[in-house]
Amino acid sequence: MAGQYLDFEEPIIELEKKIAELKDISKNNGIDFSREIRRLHKKANRLKKHLLSKLTRWQRTQLARHPARPYAMDYINLMCKDFVELHGDRHFGDCHSIIGGIARLEEWSVFIIGHQKGRELKEKMYRNFGMPQPEGYRKALRLMQLAEKFGKPIITLLDTPGAYPGIGAEERGQAEAIARNLLEMSNLSVPIIAVIIGEGGSGGALALGVGDRVLMLENSVYSVISPEGCAAILWEDCKKVEEAAESLCLTADDLFKLSVIDEIVKEPLGGAHKNIEATASILRRVLRRHLKELLSISSKSLVFQRKRKFRRMGVFSE
Repeated sequence: MAGQYLDFEEPIIELEKKIAELKDISKNNGIDFSREIRRLHKKANRLKKHLLSKLTRWQRTQLARHPARPYAMDYINLMCKDFVELHGDRHFGDCHSIIGGIARLEEWSVFIIGHQKGRELKEKMYRNFGMPQPEGYRKALRLMQLAEKFGKPIITLLDTPGAYPGIGAEERGQAEAIARNLLEMSNLSVPIIAVIIGEGGSGGALALGVGDRVLMLENSVYSVISPEGCAAILWEDCKKVEEAAESLCLTADDLFKLSVIDEIVKEPLGGAHKNIEATASILRRVLRRHLKELLSISSKSLVFQRKRKFRRMGVFSE
């Protein structure tokens, strides 16, 4: 994904290009530019900190959708060993927008399930642009029921613009499949950790999001609707996406303040796409900490605390 960047990243990209040019000159011509390279590195880091601290909610949404941002399979490959992918919902077919299987994370066998987007056009189409069909959610449920049967923790990685809204998906019970997952996940007796790694869109994300711990990467977003959808419904104007994003309060900071999520997972300076290996290492350590805590809690208490956690969300008045 080299060469793909967002508009507000352009000043950073220009500095990084200069650093790369100086490194090439030093390597090919034997000229020592180490002092200048260090100076530019410091300048680039200061610029990254400044720009990222000033991002609007819409820019944060763009960062969550960054074309080079790591996807579920990237994290699985970097965090886990011996991943065995399982396919099919045993009813209709296999949905490639959701991947899942059993793997080894540190000392534990876990079931890990996530939305999967594609990079190139062919893969994007194969993954249906990360928008699952009903059989994807039913496959996820089948894997979670296997985890329950064998007493294994569940980790879900959320990254979807939303469930696929096509006629075929509706005919096969898209809404029922999502609702069934919400019901079943709330009653599973094994630990569940849900992580929003990119774009958490509507019920399509929530269908994998009922967890004992809900974590969110620093530059991800989580909302009931996309800013584009919100702008189209409320203002009937697709140009109102920035205003819609501000109204939705969809960033990790927003949702932590609202107690919708339990923890913000820090990303490397500039975003997860700047250092995928470091991001996966950070996330692995956070998952390890939460797994150790959750595995010490009885099954009965897990279910009780999970239901209480979600019932407490939101504000209401009589």
